[in-house]
Amino acid sequence: MAGCLDGIRVLDLGRYQAGPRCAMILNDLGAEVVKVEAPGGDESRGLGRVYWGSYNRGKKSITLNLRSEQGKALLRELVPKFDMLLQNFRPGVMDAMGFGYETLKTLNPGLILINVSGFGQYGPYKHRPAYDPIGQAMSGLMSFTGFPDGPPILTNSPIIDRITSLHATIGALAALHRRDMTGQGQALDVSLLDTGYTLMEIPIAQYLLTGNEPQRRGNQPGGIAPANAYLAKDGWVYILAVPQDMWGKFCRAIGHEELLQDSRFASIAARTKNTEEINTLVSAWAQEKTVAEIVTILERAEVPVAPVHSIAQAANDPHLWERKMLVEIEDKETGRTFVPGLTVKFSETPGAIGPIPRPGEHNQEVYCDLLGYSTKDLAQWQEEGVV
Repeated sequence: MAGCLDGIRVLDLGRYQAGPRCAMILNDLGAEVVKVEAPGGDESRGLGRVYWGSYNRGKKSITLNLRSEQGKALLRELVPKFDMLLQNFRPGVMDAMGFGYETLKTLNPGLILINVSGFGQYGPYKHRPAYDPIGQAMSGLMSFTGFPDGPPILTNSPIIDRITSLHATIGALAALHRRDMTGQGQALDVSLLDTGYTLMEIPIAQYLLTGNEPQRRGNQPGGIAPANAYLAKDGWVYILAVPQDMWGKFCRAIGHEELLQDSRFASIAARTKNTEEINTLVSAWAQEKTVAEIVTILERAEVPVAPVHSIAQAANDPHLWERKMLVEIEDKETGRTFVPGLTVKFSETPGAIGPIPRPGEHNQEVYCDLLGYSTKDLAQWQEEGVV
């Protein structure tokens, strides 16, 4: 099915999540993405079929031993055939292999090199290994998550990896547009810690300006109310009625219009000073009702409200399935699995979800059809451990 990036080829040397998810998004947009795996399969396949399939569905898989001279020779032949190359080795590894950007652009001046790393291509920590939790820890995000009297809390959803993949995708698309105008490619540098800093830019800036370090506030962003998770008869519900008009709608919906005349709650600033009183009042109201009753009452009043779903409840929410944010597909290894759906819905180029490839499934298509080698060559390389 047609996509916005039809005709664009991406060579994906990424592993784990942040890099491969960028390549997956490019694939969703219509690019042909070829995943390069070590002979026997990418190491991150070991994290499970659901994990690996979530970030690599729809790609083509080739195997290639980049420690062998023949493997490096094949990569040199592949580079001119591609518009983008994505890698997330630590800085210096590509140079040591003979594929630093200066070398790559002699092979393909229009190539866009997408570098994804833990700490960036330069800086005091550039050689350190990193994963999502390291970015959360060093950026201050963990220290800012949780309740005031508790320990720092990791956000178990890999938010650093996910946003880094978006930064890489946005950069790649901008570089592609620039190349269309000039014919020249370029190298991009995105990192996990940079992403963490973007998430913490406001509290860090506030500290630098005032010397006051913002503290953890649990489920209350900014210390304002009502904006919190409240316990109902049968579960938790999140209510947010901070803007002045929302506060009015909320008070009327819960049958407490007299609060609109109370000077303690007359403005956002006043309510911020009296959050405990508001939380006590809202908690008492919520505890007398079910989650469904609260959602119905506040939805009718046009007040932002949501049940705090468990994973099981989220998995059975009809909105998830109508929006096709998870898609069930037939899997060559397990028979069936669920993979991410398309996050952007296009009216003219809707795209499609592809299958999860087996390691080296597309070796013949790439090495023989694209580069022109024979099946005999391919068989010899397999014996030699090149592919």
